[in-house]
Amino acid sequence: MNTKILVSACLMGHAVRYNASSKTLLSDSLVRWRDEGRLVVHCPELAAGLTTPRLPAEIIGRDGDAVLDGNAAIVESDGRDVTPHYQLAAWLALDAARSAGCRFALLTDGSPTCGSETLYNGQFIGQRKPGSGVASALLRRHGIEVFSEAQIDLLQARLNEEEQ
Repeated sequence: MNTKILVSACLMGHAVRYNASSKTLLSDSLVRWRDEGRLVVHCPELAAGLTTPRLPAEIIGRDGDAVLDGNAAIVESDGRDVTPHYQLAAWLALDAARSAGCRFALLTDGSPTCGSETLYNGQFIGQRKPGSGVASALLRRHGIEVFSEAQIDLLQARLNEEEQ
């Protein structure tokens, strides 16, 4: 049986990002994994009931781990606290990954939900800082390895190791 990978829906061409766009990742690996039936396409924000389009949201404070621990918040650009929606999004991503038996996740970097290497700095000025979003943090806490779209070669290497 092929190892399953949870993948952000926007990377697969679905217009589900906050601004109703996609972030389609053109990759031979993704095409091959899709054809092999490995991919579990999921948008945590839509699963949690957030709309498209929606206001941009950023983590105020450290990162997704801090949000999960109650020590940071996620707010929209108008100042509205949407932390509970994004916490739900994280739990729904974990549920989707577990239900499908995913060992890995390929998620969109920068997102307050899916960011795995960087996040926007919480000031809505387009600057990033190191850190993980809430779903990435929760998936990692539960043993699922998370990769950004820039790490697809590293994910392929991990798949090769896993399946040898």
